[in-house]
Amino acid sequence: MIRGFIFDLDGVITDTAEYHYLAWKQLSEERGWKFSRELNEQLRGVSRIDSLQIILNHNNVILSDKDKEKYANLKNSYYTALLEKITPSDLLPGVKEFLLTLRKNNIKTSIASASKNARVVLEKLKAIDLFDNISDGNSVENSKPAPDIFIHAAGSLGCKVKECIVVEDAEAGVRAALKAGMRVIGVNPVEELQEATLKYKGIYQINYEGLLECLGERI
Repeated sequence: MIRGFIFDLDGVITDTAEYHYLAWKQLSEERGWKFSRELNEQLRGVSRIDSLQIILNHNNVILSDKDKEKYANLKNSYYTALLEKITPSDLLPGVKEFLLTLRKNNIKTSIASASKNARVVLEKLKAIDLFDNISDGNSVENSKPAPDIFIHAAGSLGCKVKECIVVEDAEAGVRAALKAGMRVIGVNPVEELQEATLKYKGIYQINYEGLLECLGERI
C-alpha cells in the first residue's frame, strides 16, 4: 500500500540546475579551475561539499577542510543570489496538479533534497504548503547515493520505506532510493535512469490511477 510520495527538488519540482551551474562556473572561473557543462552533469543530486570535491578532483586541486567549507559557502552565496529570480511560475508542468491529487487521495508528501536551500526555494515557489515534510541537506550526514535522506523523509511522514514512492531525476537519487527499499519514478532525462521502476518525461505525464495500476496497487 502506498502511503507517501517523496520528491527530489531540483529537476523534479522546479529546475534550478542552471543556477547551480552558473554558481559553480563563477566560483571555478574565479579560482582558475576548469569547469564545463559535462562536469556539471556529475554534480546532479550530489551535496554541495561532494560537488566541490568532484570539481577539485577534476582539477587535481587539494584543499584543507576549512577551505572546502569556505568555497562551498561562497558557491552557495552565488546560488542564493540567483534564487531571487524564482517565482511560482517556475514550478515544472503538472507538479501542483499532481501534488493536489495526492493530497485528495490522502497520500503524504515530502521533499528529499541534497540542497540546504530547499525551504527557501519552496517558499519562492509558494509551494511549501503542498508538502507535509522537508528533508534536506541539513537533515542527514550522508548525501545521495546513500539512502539516508529517503529513510529520514519516510520516517518523518510516519511511513515505512516500502510504503513510499520516490520521484527522482538523477542517477544518484535513483540509486539512493533503491538502496532505501523504495520504488522509484524516474523523470527527465529518463535515458539516464535505467534502474528506475517507472520512467516518465515529467510529472505532467503521470496519471494517478494509471500509476497505481502500473505499480500493481489497488485503485
